[in-house]
Amino acid sequence: MATKVTGVTEGSPPSPGGGRTRRPFLLELYGSAVGKKYVMAITGIVWLGYIFAHMVGNLKIYTGAADFNKYAEFLRTGLLVPIVPEEGALWLMRILLIVTLFLHIMAAYQLTVMNRNARPERYQARREYVAADFAARTMRWTGVIVLLFLLYHIADLTLGWTNPAAAGSTPFEKLVASFEQPLVAAFYVIANLALGIHIYHGAWSLFQSMGWNNRKFNHWRRAFAVGFAVIVIGGNVSFPLAVQFGLVG
Repeated sequence: MATKVTGVTEGSPPSPGGGRTRRPFLLELYGSAVGKKYVMAITGIVWLGYIFAHMVGNLKIYTGAADFNKYAEFLRTGLLVPIVPEEGALWLMRILLIVTLFLHIMAAYQLTVMNRNARPERYQARREYVAADFAARTMRWTGVIVLLFLLYHIADLTLGWTNPAAAGSTPFEKLVASFEQPLVAAFYVIANLALGIHIYHGAWSLFQSMGWNNRKFNHWRRAFAVGFAVIVIGGNVSFPLAVQFGLVG
């Protein structure tokens, strides 16, 4: 008759990990702080690439309504056609962005909880707080602002729910109609400044999260983070300002 010892039946092979069923490697990795940082870095790279490409494409507003509308139509019906059906690539991109955004937010939240549990008294010396990078200390709030901006941007220019342009208007007409409103233009500028802070810290910290943080290259990391944020946000902010000052319309 088999004898039970510490919860394991004598004569039966012990399960890996001392009686606990081992999860798949990726789940084990994600369960650690390092794994969550990897997820944030990889999903951040996806979004940095999209934000840059989106800004570059939108620069076509400066070459005229026809070029901008042609670009918008290409994204909807011409991207990777005939390899994929019309709008197929666009929907694949949307799904990828939604999934990576969800993973980014979830990993950020779980890391915050882990950090709080590791320091239950939540004490921080004043000198440490002042020395901390402003962008790092405001990542949570800039992230919230960017998320709200993203939701409004979709409702405004993608779905047209809040856009004042008439039904059947072209993408260029929708953009101009939106940015002609001073409050909307101001909101876009403020939200993009928050996005710039978020991008700067994200572009800087992703190198560390991925293990690419040799001190000899820190000045290059900072230069990349600053340069990328300035270029992207400079382009994005110029769009509502150009409409407000009558340079586009």
